[in-house]
Amino acid sequence: MGIALQLLFTGLGIGSIYALVALGFVLIFRATNVVNFAQGDFAMLGAFAMVILAVELGFSYWLSILITVVIMAAFGALFNLGVYYPLRNRTFLPVIISTIGASILLENGMLAAHGPQPQSLPSLFDSPGFSLGPVFFDTQYLVILAVTLAMVVFQYLLFERTLLGKKMQATSQDKEMASMLGIPVAWMIMITFMYSSVLGGLAGILVAPILFVSVGMGSSIALKAFAASIIGGFGDVSGAIVGGLTLGVVETFGAAYISVPYKDAFAFLVLLIFLLFRPQGLFGEKVGEKA
Repeated sequence: MGIALQLLFTGLGIGSIYALVALGFVLIFRATNVVNFAQGDFAMLGAFAMVILAVELGFSYWLSILITVVIMAAFGALFNLGVYYPLRNRTFLPVIISTIGASILLENGMLAAHGPQPQSLPSLFDSPGFSLGPVFFDTQYLVILAVTLAMVVFQYLLFERTLLGKKMQATSQDKEMASMLGIPVAWMIMITFMYSSVLGGLAGILVAPILFVSVGMGSSIALKAFAASIIGGFGDVSGAIVGGLTLGVVETFGAAYISVPYKDAFAFLVLLIFLLFRPQGLFGEKVGEKA
């Protein structure tokens, strides 16, 4: 039981990273009806920004986090203007190809600028954690869970209690109707990209002390997050969170009890099962199609 509880705690921590990135997938999809395949690279950029600011330039940790969040918000705006906005009136396929191209450009650009050598980022806290019964609560995993919970609460309050959130939801549901009601649709989409970029950057900041910071880390996280969003029901915010946490737990238990080298395969095995037996996901609805 102690081992199972320890694995559950670790799985929820890893799953929280997938949930944050999956949340970015879902938000952009709801706003634009396009999947942003560069979402995982936002996490990579956030992690590298922290390494450059906190390690190489010697800035304080908290100041580095603040600067990184600002950088990621600005990058989200630039990404929207450079990748999505010029193709906004085209079909979804050119936009998807554009996000894939942006992902390749970001990874190779970072590779050229920073080299292939993986980097490490120290944790914000000196204490490694504490034990409670048979479970060791790692400080970094606790921070990941706390930040994820805080972002979920923030997003709920943003969408349900603020006028800006209502406008963002209206834009995601029907852009043409929202425009006729006087909502600045282009600005709402811009804000969505900025927020999704910040979510990805936060995921990178949180996971960097656990994993080595490398050019390929974004792609790995993005694949798991994309699978999580499908499992939860693509386009559903709650589904993205639950799907991410579920994948993290499944991956951790699979690695512990079955095989460590094949731990990445367990997430996609769960995805395959859902695609076969419940393609709409946990929170999705069946859509009827005419023959």
